[in-house]
Amino acid sequence: MLHTMSTRVESATERSAAEVNEEIRALWLRSGGTLSVEQREEYRRLVMEWATAAPQPATAA
Repeated sequence: MLHTMSTRVESATERSAAEVNEEIRALWLRSGGTLSVEQREEYRRLVMEWATAAPQPATAA
């Protein structure tokens, strides 16, 4: 059986960009400024979630 990986970040509950940003800040604080391999993966996931939640700027026509 073949499984495809979604490129969209989905979470059980939709969180605001501010909530995700707070978690990113907490991760950096806990790490002391140096991320382990596992923390880097979590950081990547959080940044993707933040980008999805962040308001998109309007583009000029």
